[in-house]
This record gives sequence, C-alpha cells and structure tokens, in this order.
Amino acid sequence: QVQLVESGGGLVQAGGSLRLSCAVSGRTFSSYFMGWFRQAPGKEREFVATIRWSGDRRYYADSVKGRFTISRDNAKNTVYLQMSALKPEDTAVYYCAATPSPPLVATPTLYNYWGQGTQVTVSS
Repeated sequence: QVQLVESGGGLVQAGGSLRLSCAVSGRTFSSYFMGWFRQAPGKEREFVATIRWSGDRRYYADSVKGRFTISRDNAKNTVYLQMSALKPEDTAVYYCAATPSPPLVATPTLYNYWGQGTQVTVSS
C-alpha cells in the first residue's frame, strides 16, 4: 500500500512560480512511476508529468514542457513539481499518483494510488 499527501498549492499571479510536494509513504520500488495530474472544473483529469522512482525516466505533457520540472528526493521520500511561468489555464486541482511500471505513463486510470489533491489557482 502506498500513501500520498500533496502540499504546496495556492494562489499565484500569471508568470509566477509554485512548487508542489508529494510525501510518499508505504511500499515503493525503483520501478514505480510517480505522476502529477490535474483536473480543472468541468474537465477530465489530465496528465502533467511523471518520473520513475529510480529517476532515470521523466515525461511531460506538451502543455507544460519547458515550464514544469518533476523531481524526487529519495532520502525524503518526496516527489516535487516545480512550476514556473504559470498561466491561468494551469488553474486546477493537482494530484500526485503512483503506479508500478505502467504500459502507458500518461493514462490516469493506470495509476493505483492517489493523493487528495491540492488547489493551484493562477490569476491573470
């Protein structure tokens, strides 16, 4: 069983930055993928970024490439999402998720474990 707790959301002006954290507890392995997804009101949950716990694989949605960076700190059992150059369209609830070796890393239904989410609001 894996438990995930997100933090770091808030209100920021367009062009600003935020760093989200996901504290991980429970049993994980180097092959696990740790993902960030987001869901805006009235929209489906969408992939943002994912990283293999070993750190050797990272993937990003086209909409955030060059602006967001996913990383992990093994010693702290924490995954981060550094968000820069934020836009109003980045406004959403951001979720941390985990799964062992998914065949498709950007598919939310393939992630077994989810956090409760943290709200990010970007004002124009």
